[in-house]
Amino acid sequence: MANTPFELKGKSVFVAGHKGMVGGALVRRLAQENVALLTVGRSEVDLRDQAAVFAWFAKNRPQVVFLAAAKVGGIIANNTLRGEFIYDNLIIATNVIHAAHVNGAQKLMFLGSSCIYPKLAPQPLREDSMLTGPLEPTNEPYAIAKIAGIKMVEAYRSQYGCDFINVMPTNLYGPGDNYHPEYSHVVAALIRRFHEAKLSGITNVVVWGTGTPRREFLYVDDLADACIRLMRDYSGDELINIGTGEDITIAEFARVVAAAVGYTGDISFDTSKPDGTPRKWLDVSRLAKLGWRARTSLEDGIKLAYKAYLSEHHG
Repeated sequence: MANTPFELKGKSVFVAGHKGMVGGALVRRLAQENVALLTVGRSEVDLRDQAAVFAWFAKNRPQVVFLAAAKVGGIIANNTLRGEFIYDNLIIATNVIHAAHVNGAQKLMFLGSSCIYPKLAPQPLREDSMLTGPLEPTNEPYAIAKIAGIKMVEAYRSQYGCDFINVMPTNLYGPGDNYHPEYSHVVAALIRRFHEAKLSGITNVVVWGTGTPRREFLYVDDLADACIRLMRDYSGDELINIGTGEDITIAEFARVVAAAVGYTGDISFDTSKPDGTPRKWLDVSRLAKLGWRARTSLEDGIKLAYKAYLSEHHG
């Protein structure tokens, strides 16, 4: 652990992926810090284009980098767009991490994903369980790309002495989520479906799977707050999980979302559809030792997410 905090004040900070849910939350959180924020849109610099990334870094030379750019999606997207998921995520990580090193970035944070852990790893998922067993097959290409990014950060720390760190968020939700009918994650999918059911007077909403898998959900602005804290106070080789330390069944979660949206009909489960991993719950003791914990309750967070959904899509 670093004894002297890393000072963000007055530094140029690049958020890669600022239009995504995580990047957007980081931008909101960084507005409270005295930093020179750098962002660049995909139309100007495609992070998959090595020459474009290297040229942009050479010109702008950010001192701090949050690598939150990734191609992401739910079970269907991960399973069908397998080539895109491995290629895009590998190349984004490779380009940005190397460019940050070559251009003298003082600190970089790489954001992984909890799917890097083996499908049957003991719960709660500890950081050291990565690479101890086979991955969940549906999102293996994405997970492999994320593991490669984590290992690249570790290798650059070890060979070049870069102050680059890895963090591992749990399932996220909140403003800026993707509500695509096929490619969204469970939170966005349920908000959208309950909202549409409420409007059209549908009396039964069908949720995929048995409803028994357990998941942990973190409000994205809490994640951003944890990232700022870790950027400041953490410098180590080990991954750091970021989550709430609490989980809930998909069935209970669906009821929380229905209540927030104001849907009062029935909820049933299509057991012919896949459940994914039986449980995903992060061990957050490393983060707790640094004195951080999530502040937004699930009920409050879902209400905020629904409000954001209404303003983003029906405003």
